[in-house]
Parts: sequence; structure tokens; C-alpha cells
Amino acid sequence: MPARILVVDDHEIVRLGVRTLFAKTDSVEICGEADNGLDAIRLVSELSPDIVILDLTMPGMNGFEAAERMLTVAPSIKIVFFSAHEIPATARTVGAYAFVSKSSSLPELTDAVNRALQSVKNMHDQQKSFSASNSHSG
Repeated sequence: MPARILVVDDHEIVRLGVRTLFAKTDSVEICGEADNGLDAIRLVSELSPDIVILDLTMPGMNGFEAAERMLTVAPSIKIVFFSAHEIPATARTVGAYAFVSKSSSLPELTDAVNRALQSVKNMHDQQKSFSASNSHSG
């Protein structure tokens, strides 16, 4: 089953570019898109994505605030900030998994998403292992 990605950016051309970048990848699917933080938070609840690719500067609510709220709703999601701004240290303080500058090469975004996917997979494997070991201890 492919990992689910929510793309959040107020520029349609960026969302289209990200969607196109991952279109030929069997390991992921774009489960939804939002052009602002409030819609993104709602979609996290509705769509249960594994990863959110999130812009920092959007109308209404910036990416940092949106990320904090998303992680409250779904603590296991991985946030990958994708922005023109260079603020990786701040990105980590709100719980972001990775930060990719929009001036980066395409492989840098796919690499960040792949690392986040591996982290999600490892977390699921640990949960399965924990569940299996607890079911045998009864």
C-alpha cells in the first residue's frame, strides 16, 4: 500500500509540480492538496496522510503554526517543510521531520520524502513487533 502524502502550498503551480514529481512513484500517492493551513489541518484529520509537504508562508496561518496543529491532531505524521525560506532550525522546533528549500534540486525533495517514508515504515514495523510480542506474553 503506497504511503499517503498531503501537499500544502498556496501556489497551485508548486502543488502541480510536487504532484507531477511523485506521479510515477508506486511507493507514494498524493491523497490531497490544500492551499492554506486551516484546510490542511482539516485534511489531516479526514485523509490520515503519512507525510505532509508543507509551505511556510501561506495566507491565514503560516506553516509553523499549521505544523504544530497537525502534529496535535496526528502525532505520527511526518512534516517536510518545502519553502523558499531558509529556516531549518526553526522547522525542527515545531516537530518537522525535514526541511527542503524550493531552490534545491528535485532529488533533494524526493530524498527527504523517502527518508520520511522509511521513518514511517520503521515506526509501523516497531508497532507490529510490539503488538506481536505482547500477544504472546498473555
